[in-house]
Amino acid sequence: MTATVESVRDALEMTQDTTGSSKVESHLHPEGSFDVSDHPVPTGREETWRFSPLKRLRDLHGEAVFNASTTACTWNAPEGLRVATVEGDEARGLRGISGLVPDSRFAARVLAEVPSTLLVDVPADADVTEPVIVELSGGDATNTEAGHVALRFGRHSRATVVLNHTGSAALAQVVEVQVGDGAQVTVVSIQDWADDAVHLTHTQAVVGRDALYKHAAISFGGDVVRMDANVTYDGPGGSAELLGLYFADAGQHIEHRLFADHNAPHTKSNVSYKGALQGQKAHTVWVGNVLIRKVAEGIETYEENRNLVLTDGCQADSVPNLEIETGEIAGAGHASATGRFDDNQLFYLRSRGIEEDEARRLVVLGFFNDLIRKIGVAEIEERLVATVEAELAKNVIGKHF
Repeated sequence: MTATVESVRDALEMTQDTTGSSKVESHLHPEGSFDVSDHPVPTGREETWRFSPLKRLRDLHGEAVFNASTTACTWNAPEGLRVATVEGDEARGLRGISGLVPDSRFAARVLAEVPSTLLVDVPADADVTEPVIVELSGGDATNTEAGHVALRFGRHSRATVVLNHTGSAALAQVVEVQVGDGAQVTVVSIQDWADDAVHLTHTQAVVGRDALYKHAAISFGGDVVRMDANVTYDGPGGSAELLGLYFADAGQHIEHRLFADHNAPHTKSNVSYKGALQGQKAHTVWVGNVLIRKVAEGIETYEENRNLVLTDGCQADSVPNLEIETGEIAGAGHASATGRFDDNQLFYLRSRGIEEDEARRLVVLGFFNDLIRKIGVAEIEERLVATVEAELAKNVIGKHF
């Protein structure tokens, strides 16, 4: 029987009322609601919006009209799974499959107003060796639009899905990920937009019992990119690895916000994001939030963010947060650092006859290399190395110090 968005909403609200488990106690996250009117338009004074350049978001966070899409969407569909754009009751029944109760106006509007959903459906026990690659190519940055994506992975399935964003667009987006018990899943989101693009996106994942979920956020292009990546758990033993790589050039604003909500015991989360900045008014933001609830005994969590500043005139904001409601945990920690080149590394390379610009290029590649290798998708890893090289070629980085 196909659920409606109303039945999904009622079920979630009933769960919240009887157990309190779906209510986020974190002071860093507003209480969720499907009702758009419960979410006022952000002013920039809110904790969750204070870093974002609202005037550059083309009102996607507020009252922008969601027009017909000018973003082309194509994909490959390996044997054994379904990839399709669905509408009507089927689309409405996918709203909330991740347990998402929107905590922002734009997410609530996407669930309420977008008529269709892009569905990737991996059945139970499927072992999909070929990555599913979804190409989203924007055609008009003046056209404000919105999209909903649902990635559903059955019990004990194995699969990788890549969302590749390119071209020009002004897109508000919600991505929901449902990871079944025992599944092993990788989701890669690449933001390689044209210089005029604006992308406001929220990814919500629920990880089943003993399941493994890896999410990689990779942001290079666009005028403004803001991505929320949240994870909760649907049973003990679930593990989430949240990876990120970003490179901001002059005038770009790239913002990543993470939230690992440990709402089940013996779960794990590991967050590792690395970024580089170059050019005047390049701005990156990383906010990492971990909430360990009273019921989440025996959990392990660690989050880190490293930023490498390549030129003057850049700004990197990095804010790690831990909220702990129980002392019965296996381990929890965080680290954050922002700095310029390691002089010892440069000296080592220069002492072996390597020119300064080449030495700096090698240091930057080395900075990103270990994270790139963790993604685990060969085609993506090769592309990222080439993209980092192309970014470095935009500035002669040795001339800016």
